[in-house]
Amino acid sequence: MEKQTIEEFKEESNIEIIKSLMKMHNGYITSKELTNLGIHRMYLNIMWKKGMVERVGNGVYMDPNIIEDFYYIFNLSMPNTIFSHMTALYFHNLSNKAPSKEYDITVRKNYNSPHLKDNDVFYVSDDIYELGLIEVETPLGNKVRAYDKERCICDIIRSKKRMDLELVKYSVKEYVKRKDKDLIKLSKYADAMGIKEEVMNYIEVFCD
Repeated sequence: MEKQTIEEFKEESNIEIIKSLMKMHNGYITSKELTNLGIHRMYLNIMWKKGMVERVGNGVYMDPNIIEDFYYIFNLSMPNTIFSHMTALYFHNLSNKAPSKEYDITVRKNYNSPHLKDNDVFYVSDDIYELGLIEVETPLGNKVRAYDKERCICDIIRSKKRMDLELVKYSVKEYVKRKDKDLIKLSKYADAMGIKEEVMNYIEVFCD
């Protein structure tokens, strides 16, 4: 979400400000955003009791008239996570399996949260945590944090023992077919992750 300042809404009531912010952010608002604007969270509770918003995540509220975007809600609720592996490949149209509510996510190696437990979590060092980090659109058009295609291919090869090997093979085959693939970037990522030989050997098999 883009940052706003309270001065932009100085002529409006707090509830009107919240409604305006929700319109700007595809029908969503977080309690943290209100705190940053100096608006008490009790206004969200008032709106919730009146049916004006729905509580859909940890500190995340939604307009009840829109379709719930589970990926976006998760990203808002868990700002220290990045969609990765097969979940991110689904956003890139490189997976033949749509994710359930159990997501592949990557976090820094020292990060911990009770909300991680129902997901497939991958822990990485700080030096590669943001490698290949971009924003992608969910099927409902909201932007979430995820890794790009090349980072995802490196990840699934690196973590193939934890994954369905047939899904890994499918994604690599589809990646190799893509006109927008970037093998130079892939090689650089693999080198940074210490798996260059393994990744390039794997890619070579499917390029034949």
